[in-house]
Amino acid sequence: MESQDTSRSFLHRCRTSPDRMGVSVLVTLLIGVWCAQALEMSVGKVGVIEALNGSTVLMPCVYSSCIGIKNLYFSWSYNRTEPLCEGLIPMEGIDPHVVILNERVEFVGSSKTSNISIIFKNITFEDAGDYICFGKNPKEKGRNHSATLTLIVVDELREVDNTLTVIIMSVVGGVIGFIVLAMVIKSLVLHILGKVQEKKLSCQESETEKAKSAL
Repeated sequence: MESQDTSRSFLHRCRTSPDRMGVSVLVTLLIGVWCAQALEMSVGKVGVIEALNGSTVLMPCVYSSCIGIKNLYFSWSYNRTEPLCEGLIPMEGIDPHVVILNERVEFVGSSKTSNISIIFKNITFEDAGDYICFGKNPKEKGRNHSATLTLIVVDELREVDNTLTVIIMSVVGGVIGFIVLAMVIKSLVLHILGKVQEKKLSCQESETEKAKSAL
């Protein structure tokens, strides 16, 4: 009996509280829209850079936000422990205020292109690891996001093996050459057959004329 009363009470609340259900649905939709508009940092699709020891490497990072930015804070750090640089972009289109925390780092980004990339000079094997591009947007109630770029330092760059490409190109070239040769042979054969046919017709006409003359 008690269970029946409980179920009836629950059904009654559901039937008499459509507003609450509507509010819940609205909140869910708003959360989904908010997530779609959230700040996003990106270092590209690959996320891995292989560079030569002693060289200078570009570390790309761009940000995006559907509702815009205001006082966007950003930073670069090595393995999340060693800061490299940090800055503040007051608003879109205004140059950021950048503080360099490593003498080998140079900021090369621009707020006009949503770019906060840096250049790391004279890298060594000890510089290999993860580099984190972090951003925080107060306009989105402090929403933050980060992207990781992995640096691999080598003593010499690996040569790309083009063997497969050469084989494929050779096969394709051979096929094309065979097709061209076949077309040339076909044209030659058709030309010869045409000449033979013309000669036969000429002979037949000549014999016909001789027969008429004999009559």
